[in-house]
Amino acid sequence: MLFRRKTGTKAGADVEERPVAGRVEGARKTSGKRAQNRIMIVMAGVCVVYAVIAGRLVEYGLRDELTVSSIARGDALLASRPDLLDRNGNVLATDIRTVSLYAEPHKVTDPDEVIEKLTTVLPDLDARSVYRKLTSNSRFQWLSRQLTPRQQSEILALGLPGVGFRPEKRRFYPGGPTASHIVGIVNIDNKGIAGMEKYVDDQGLAALAEAGMTIEQNLEPVELSIDLRVQHIVRNELAAAMQRYRAIAAGAVVLNVKTGEVLAMSSLPDYDPNIPAQALEKDRMNRMSAGTYEMGSTFKAFTTAMALDSGLVGMNDTFDATRPLRIAGHTINDFHGKHRVLTVPEIFIYSSNIATARMADMVGIEQHREFLTRIGLLSRLTTELPEVKTPVQPNEWKKINSITISFGHGVATTPLQTAVAAAALMNGGKLIPPTFLPRTEDEANAVAVQVVKPQTSDQMRELMEMNVAKGSGRRAEVEGYRVGGKTGTAEKVVNGRYSSNVRFNAFLSAFPIDDPEYVVLVIVDEPKPAEGQHSATAGMNAAPTVKAIIRRSASILGVRPTFGDDSTALLESY
Repeated sequence: MLFRRKTGTKAGADVEERPVAGRVEGARKTSGKRAQNRIMIVMAGVCVVYAVIAGRLVEYGLRDELTVSSIARGDALLASRPDLLDRNGNVLATDIRTVSLYAEPHKVTDPDEVIEKLTTVLPDLDARSVYRKLTSNSRFQWLSRQLTPRQQSEILALGLPGVGFRPEKRRFYPGGPTASHIVGIVNIDNKGIAGMEKYVDDQGLAALAEAGMTIEQNLEPVELSIDLRVQHIVRNELAAAMQRYRAIAAGAVVLNVKTGEVLAMSSLPDYDPNIPAQALEKDRMNRMSAGTYEMGSTFKAFTTAMALDSGLVGMNDTFDATRPLRIAGHTINDFHGKHRVLTVPEIFIYSSNIATARMADMVGIEQHREFLTRIGLLSRLTTELPEVKTPVQPNEWKKINSITISFGHGVATTPLQTAVAAAALMNGGKLIPPTFLPRTEDEANAVAVQVVKPQTSDQMRELMEMNVAKGSGRRAEVEGYRVGGKTGTAEKVVNGRYSSNVRFNAFLSAFPIDDPEYVVLVIVDEPKPAEGQHSATAGMNAAPTVKAIIRRSASILGVRPTFGDDSTALLESY
């Protein structure tokens, strides 16, 4: 039994042994597959990691080389501004790439060392201000904006921890000061703060930038109405006039009388928009639109037009200028009086204060004020340029005010709106708001307002041409072109009184006067007699400056010269 039991047991063991061995073999196969899967998973994970690393390396390789900051850049800093172009496509303002220096204070280990090394490259750096920034609890601080490539390279060579660069855009003005008062400037954050730069921002660009909706891609350029070639001529002649007549300032505008487009406008002293701080210096204001002046005898053109347009005065009417006119304790006299009765053309040519005052008195105070308002001389000018000043007039118009205003004293207005009002006298009587953007004649007619009769405009063109041919505007005559104009020599107020030795001169002109296309107005502030001369009236300085501008720019503006009998052009070269 015992044997059998053993034998049974042994036999039983043999019977049971075969299934156990099978299970072990299956377990080995299962375990091997699991190990193999784990290895595959690990290998796949390693591949993914290296793929991510490779992708990031490719990304960094393609990234702008200026992006060396660990802080993500803000779109507002890189937001593009549209280029500003003249009417011929010449670039007036554009964006260029630059970098600015920043610090991450929590990464700076030794502020003193950082300051010491940075000042070797940036000697103007304010050490105290920088130290406060480097020891602050903030995670980002600007240290210096808009560095040059050389400065960036030298700072990189210092190997300063916690200091880096962020790409920005800087505004660049290829023409420098040539059209600075029109183009304007931007601040350190590339936001427009003056001129057409500010106008562009006010059209929605600034709001988009603040909302973070700007893009880095280039925007469509903004074309202006100015012609850079004419603008250069105007500025060049003004600079020459300031030197020749030792004036403290000068300005000019060239205006299309049929569209209201400003082709050129300059005011000296000006500034270089690439150096924005210059704009804050004394006397660099835009005198043409942001300065108001008593325009002197140029106002006689508007008084004469008012009288003719009223129907109360005709071209053949006469007024007594024999003796000075006394009113309210004041004496009105003529500069070079003829001391006789004058016709309307003679009043204009000889620039008689006495006879002009009598014409204004005939029209009346209320009608006088209404006419100047109608023609745009007493209201703030409407145009794209932000720098526009409101004219100054008496709170209450009395007879003495109307009398003095008739010949240009008692109302201060901007030279630009004086030119705009004069254009209305030349173009058939339509007042067209000025623009610094391109405009067609049809578009101009849609916004034009008829302010004087076409007949009055014809008569004023005739008078303006007479004044250049026979009167005080003779020095504005240009061979080959028919020029009309009116001088204005205004005494400036010094210590509360008008001074006969301190003048603000102007010459208001239009050409070709038979069918005017352009108005040219030049102002010269406090001129002195030129060498060899004894007088500093407008006819001696402002008129010759107008002549020089027209002579050099007429062909550029497309105005054809008059041909003589021998079929040769009378155009002068410059």
